[in-house]
Amino acid sequence: MALKRIELDLYIYDGLVTDIPSEPQYQIKKQRIDTHNNITLEIGELIRDYLSVYFNDDYISYTKWARAVVTYFDNSDHPFTYDNPKVFEYIAFDGYGFFEDGTNPELQRHALISSNNIYIPENTAGKFPIFAEGVGKVTIDSTDTQITDSGNTNQKIQYISIPANSNEIKVYDTDDTTLLKTVSITNVCEPKFTPYKITFVNKYGAFEDLYMFKKTTEQLNVTSDLYKRNTIANSTATYNTSEGQRSRYNVNGVTNIKLNTGFIIEDMNTTIEELFLSENVWIRYENKTLPILPKSQSLDFKTSLNDKLINYTIDFEFAFDKINNVR
Repeated sequence: MALKRIELDLYIYDGLVTDIPSEPQYQIKKQRIDTHNNITLEIGELIRDYLSVYFNDDYISYTKWARAVVTYFDNSDHPFTYDNPKVFEYIAFDGYGFFEDGTNPELQRHALISSNNIYIPENTAGKFPIFAEGVGKVTIDSTDTQITDSGNTNQKIQYISIPANSNEIKVYDTDDTTLLKTVSITNVCEPKFTPYKITFVNKYGAFEDLYMFKKTTEQLNVTSDLYKRNTIANSTATYNTSEGQRSRYNVNGVTNIKLNTGFIIEDMNTTIEELFLSENVWIRYENKTLPILPKSQSLDFKTSLNDKLINYTIDFEFAFDKINNVR
């Protein structure tokens, strides 16, 4: 029996894998192309429509269950009688692979950061993202944190608290003995400048923090329109010289902020790269979490061989107008 077509019901939902909605979010039908012997469907973008990410310094696990129920039909347009329909279940993250990773790459299933280094201000605690399914314990210096996975989407990504002035993180497999990743922590003493915490969604779909330690400059870019008005008073046929003929309207502005990382090692290039590629970025600014956009659109990767000391200067733009015009 040759494959003629398929019907797919796609369910996207929160909670436990058993909390299946009564109705699918998508129903797709597709015919096999005559010259092909299989049928290909892309469901990643459909699932991503339901992965809305918000951040207010709260480090929430934004994942979904994706359940694909596929029914196969033969040339007589009858459902196959054996092992039909087939059910495929996935845990979905708002992550991505690079081109060189190939089709549908399996991303890291333990520590959800690429770099092996973290920079944190002295006397400041931090957060470290891990995938609960693939980790048995996390050891920070000599303190173990056992990882449990309840199966609920709200804890598939867990953010382990990093105590202030810690030095090293070790991530172990579910057997608690196989070391998967070691991350070194550098505690930075910055006596002159105010460090700013940038949080972004990295390639694994997790919130990752990057502190900018050195010089900060801000710039306000203002836009406005002009019109010319008649200032003559009809009763006296005179005008007041304190009133201008030209007047502004639709005045608003956008604030830009230029930040410097301070000196970091070459291993952090992957973190800077993922920051540039992120669609969701925030800054901790004046005790508020505010959305920003990386304004810098090109990145020259720095190396210790070429540049000796590595510092990145990055331009950001606050993702809102200065004058509140939200209606």
